[in-house]
Amino acid sequence: MLPKLPDAPVREVIDDYFGTKVSDPYRWLENSGDPEVIAWMKAQNKYARAVLANIPGRDRLLDRIKALDRAGSVVSALKVLGEHYFYMKADPGSDIYKLYVRDRLTGAERLLVDPENMSTDPSTHFFVDYFQPSLDGKYVAYGISRGGSQDSILRIVETATGKVLSDAIDRARLARLSWLPDGSFFYTRTPKLPPDTPPSAKYQKGRTYRHVLGGDPDKETAVFGYQVSPDVKVTETDVPALYYSAAAPNYLVGLIMHGAKREFDAYTTMFLKNDSTKLVWKKAVDAVDEVTGYDTHGDSLFLLSHKDASRFKVLRTSLANPDLAHAGLVVPVSERVVTGIFAARDALYVQELDGGIGRMHRLSYENASLHPVKLPFDGAIRSVTTNPIQPEAWLELTSWTKSPLWYELDALSGQLTDTGLVQQSPVDSGYSQIESAEVNVKSADGTMVPLSIVHQQGMPLDGSHPTWLQAFGVYGAPLEPIFRPTLLAFFERGGVFAVAHVRGGGEYGEEWHLGGCMQTKQHSADDMLAAATHLIEHRYTSPLRLAGECTSAAGVTVGTVINQRPELFAVALILVGQSNPLRSETMPAGPANTSEFGTVTDSRLFPALYAMDPYQHVEPNTPYPAVLLTAGGNDRRMEAWQAAKMTARLQASSNSGKPVLLRIEYDMGHSSSLWAGFGSTKTQRNEELADELAFMFWQMGVPEFQPGKQEGQFAAR
Repeated sequence: MLPKLPDAPVREVIDDYFGTKVSDPYRWLENSGDPEVIAWMKAQNKYARAVLANIPGRDRLLDRIKALDRAGSVVSALKVLGEHYFYMKADPGSDIYKLYVRDRLTGAERLLVDPENMSTDPSTHFFVDYFQPSLDGKYVAYGISRGGSQDSILRIVETATGKVLSDAIDRARLARLSWLPDGSFFYTRTPKLPPDTPPSAKYQKGRTYRHVLGGDPDKETAVFGYQVSPDVKVTETDVPALYYSAAAPNYLVGLIMHGAKREFDAYTTMFLKNDSTKLVWKKAVDAVDEVTGYDTHGDSLFLLSHKDASRFKVLRTSLANPDLAHAGLVVPVSERVVTGIFAARDALYVQELDGGIGRMHRLSYENASLHPVKLPFDGAIRSVTTNPIQPEAWLELTSWTKSPLWYELDALSGQLTDTGLVQQSPVDSGYSQIESAEVNVKSADGTMVPLSIVHQQGMPLDGSHPTWLQAFGVYGAPLEPIFRPTLLAFFERGGVFAVAHVRGGGEYGEEWHLGGCMQTKQHSADDMLAAATHLIEHRYTSPLRLAGECTSAAGVTVGTVINQRPELFAVALILVGQSNPLRSETMPAGPANTSEFGTVTDSRLFPALYAMDPYQHVEPNTPYPAVLLTAGGNDRRMEAWQAAKMTARLQASSNSGKPVLLRIEYDMGHSSSLWAGFGSTKTQRNEELADELAFMFWQMGVPEFQPGKQEGQFAAR
């Protein structure tokens, strides 16, 4: 017998937004510390787990997913300093990424930080949130947090011995750390708050400090950030960071970031080696200059900007006397989207996106000539790393059907060589029978939207295939090709995996981003619906076998899609997703997102924010598809109550008889099965993927996953 699905009493709260009265029947679920709320969420999770566990075929599916995930290692976040190679790695037998170092590419690998050994409680996990080696490679600073919360404690480990120093700095979430030549470092820290502070203030009023090893962080003087310098404008919600580069040793660059907004303010100053409290700042960039990236070399400040350049350009000005109005244009606008710039000793490496395919060019410092880098295959440049005082670059390359490998780019020959840091996944052989196609589909307003479709070779187009359609379309971030070995378990059962590159993302630059945020957010949903229609009309699938999924901030898109066209989907997945943006500003990370979605404090932006809110547009007595919502118990980017409120409203409103389930992973942060994220173990991701696939196959009528009559009732209340 299944456990009882808990009741969700309606306790209506009416908000008046500039004369518009908005009802919120489940506001009480936002009080995550209330025993009643805790009990309700646990009962929902217990019910969901029981339903999912009872799906026939689920356990066999999980076994296959585990086997695929054990097939090879994954290396990420590579940083190179001379002969030292630092990186995060997950081995087949490891559940969590660990921090390693090699003294040479051919040298023996040494484990520096092992989060798996930090807890004696198997229900609690620790995670390395970030790391940064010192300039000489002697030390590595890293952030460690419990359960994926990202509430990092900053620690330092000695590279040669693996000894962890006594230094421990709390409130160092995303510390934006930068080492200095003397072995001290800059880092950003949020203030200690009284117990009655609202959650939305948790990550505000950040300041940058200079830490000397062995020093007391609570006695250090702020050198940059909130209310530190009259020359630098910083609001409560801004995030400061201060950076030093060995390639520009006479200068510092200070950044003021405005929440989720990509455009930042930048300041430069002379580097005072012995006193960082008397810095005199020159403003180099204002947010209106639409600069989203930078790097330095010598006296040069390189800037990535979309000012009058939707697909971005690269400018060059002086660190000593920055003058953006007279900056040199070193990479002009083209059909390609410039997505990143990386300074090495020999050149500036320019990463680009060309119709969804990753490209790279090398810009010579001496004559500003731009030369293409020949890549071994068309796919995605997943990561780029350079050392500003070394003449090389390192690239992580992958595609929909090729596992990621790390390549070293030789500055003289221009040749790419496999570093051997990670071996080609054995799963690649299984992917040899998988193919990908890139098409364009027409959205509601006539805009052509890219759609990636991945499936078995020679698959008949008869409308019978389980199809998993994903979209993101937020923050100007493109969804580039990505390889997931565990997804082979889906393809082996005839599945079609599709990605709609909807507006709001960055596939075609800033214009594409602005086409799907705030007042234009409906375009993201229109684009996803156009992709769904294409998959149905071209006989990949049918509405009975189509699932739509969005993750994180894109939860507003899939929520809107099923509100507007519930009949088009058999299943919807809302993974650690935003469903109630009207209330998001009350979350710790909420204020940072107002630049992307809008704010309830602005009468001009409120109507669009209300229109995009899926929770507020759930219609009673509507035949909704089956819905699986997930949440992380330690997620501070998207609080679990977002999923809880959407669950309650869907369960009360759907008359389709299909299940609406809330699955909570209590020892996890902001993460999902395929797109990973922050603070989840491989075990957690594999279990979640098995639940998602089994849920989809069950609701799509795949025979292997159909329960018998004796297995209880699974329908929604």
